[in-house]
Amino acid sequence: MKRIFTILLLATAAHSALAQEEPFRKKTYIKVNPTTIINELDLYLEQDLSEALSLEIGITGIYTDYPDYVFFKRINIGKENPGISTEQFVEGRGIGVRAGLKWYLVRQNTAIRAAGTYFEPVLFFKKIFYPNEKVTLNGATYENSGDKNVYGLQFLLGRQMQRGRFILDPYLGVGFRAKTYTANNFRVGPADAIEQHAGQATKYLPSLHLGLKVGLSL
Repeated sequence: MKRIFTILLLATAAHSALAQEEPFRKKTYIKVNPTTIINELDLYLEQDLSEALSLEIGITGIYTDYPDYVFFKRINIGKENPGISTEQFVEGRGIGVRAGLKWYLVRQNTAIRAAGTYFEPVLFFKKIFYPNEKVTLNGATYENSGDKNVYGLQFLLGRQMQRGRFILDPYLGVGFRAKTYTANNFRVGPADAIEQHAGQATKYLPSLHLGLKVGLSL
């Protein structure tokens, strides 16, 4: 009889605790990624969809493409870049967008926000414009131009944590990206003739990702 009474008492206490648990409330978070500050500024907006899912969208402002020159132009991976100079890489400007769906595999013990260990597939696209570069050939001035499209897919594993309104979101992962360089440049050909070359080269590359997002709960 005592055992039955104890079981009933525990069941009642558990039911009471569940009844008092605060219901899930959807929240919005704004974050930045300081690990990419060397060449771009990444801003993110994350919106809870449910206790296990959230949608994360981001916009990227690119103010130099020099890291791409350092890591890929000097190391020939696939085709050569079509006539993009070092100065054009340094002065490259662009914008990017991304969208990811976070699936929280292990949630923190909370009922008011999606947080914890998550898996996130991410699609992204970037467009970079290289400045026109003047060249003087046989006493005449010409302008070389170029741009680049980058698109790809990432698979990230991270853990989002919250203390008060402060958000900490470290992550790591792998991915795949394609880079298409387009350039229109001038050069001196046979018999000192000026030749105009319009070229395009695409590189398909794997990628590794390790970073940290920080932000606030709105």
